[in-house]
Amino acid sequence: MAYWLVKSEPSVYSWDQFVKDKQTFWNGVRNYGARNNMKAMKKGDLVLYYHSNEGVEIVGIAKLVKEFYQDPTTEDTAWVVVDLKPVRKLKNAVPLSIIKKEKTLANMDLVRLGRLSVQTVKEAEWEIIMQLAGEK
Repeated sequence: MAYWLVKSEPSVYSWDQFVKDKQTFWNGVRNYGARNNMKAMKKGDLVLYYHSNEGVEIVGIAKLVKEFYQDPTTEDTAWVVVDLKPVRKLKNAVPLSIIKKEKTLANMDLVRLGRLSVQTVKEAEWEIIMQLAGEK
């Protein structure tokens, strides 16, 4: 299993809306790095859900339920989507300010590649985020 992080502005698609919808396809990605990450995702992988621009914090955990396929919102075959479903809201949201203060997370994509909307998360980073969230 691999770990990932996806970003959404709460005013565009919030965690609460995601939970209400029960499942969604992750569309609108128009960055090749993020697209390549989506192509590498496998069914069952776990995904951190990050509120960007407003809140700027990790708020929940999702699961990949369908691997990449053509983005139905465009005819351009360069772009793909994956299907995600919510697993649970974190006990405590983990703000970016706390992540940046944690020296062991200095190389995390979220810190280094701030604008990338779909990112890799190393297993050790996942474990630290879970600790910061009060999940372990």
